[in-house]
Amino acid sequence: MAVHRVGAEAKLDSSIWMARDVVIKQRVIKGYRHPILDKAIQSTRIKNEVRLMFEARRAGISIPIIYSVDLPQNRIVMEEIKGARVKDALEELPLEKAREVCGKIGEVAARLHSHDIVHGDLTTSNMLLAGDRIVLIDFSLGSRTSELEDKGVDMHLLEEAFHSAHYKRSELYETVKDSYVKAYPAGADVLNKVKEIEKRGRYTRKE
Repeated sequence: MAVHRVGAEAKLDSSIWMARDVVIKQRVIKGYRHPILDKAIQSTRIKNEVRLMFEARRAGISIPIIYSVDLPQNRIVMEEIKGARVKDALEELPLEKAREVCGKIGEVAARLHSHDIVHGDLTTSNMLLAGDRIVLIDFSLGSRTSELEDKGVDMHLLEEAFHSAHYKRSELYETVKDSYVKAYPAGADVLNKVKEIEKRGRYTRKE
């Protein structure tokens, strides 16, 4: 599946690199910033993203293989994953198969958080289904942290994705939570933090 997406921070394009099918992630230059400052910020963010991807792979999470990191050009060259976005797959798969995928989503989130990696944008748009694997992509907003609050925000984002993008099957998020708690000893504490975050959000909206 060819990729072409343009976001606020980066654009992604399918290409060929050293006879391999790849995706080139090119960070967008911010014209409103001083060029030296912009370069420093872009380099820091690329390094952080690459480091988190390597750490996620060491934690046993499937991520695209990184072939090249080009700091002068603000880009990462990585493996192109032949698979569908989980966001799309969950709408099309038979219910039992979708439930299996949701169990794996919970396991991936648990593995991330048990290694103190927070994705920062943990939604089904940033997961690809390649055969039986879930491949996690786009760590550009991620960080290393042991804070329950940050892990809670990750899970809150994922829950919101199920209630919006997957509202017809939003009950499947219960499978995600069950799998997450089984695979991560502190999972129940994180989900309690999610409830706190939701309460704060409701209070703010009322104000």
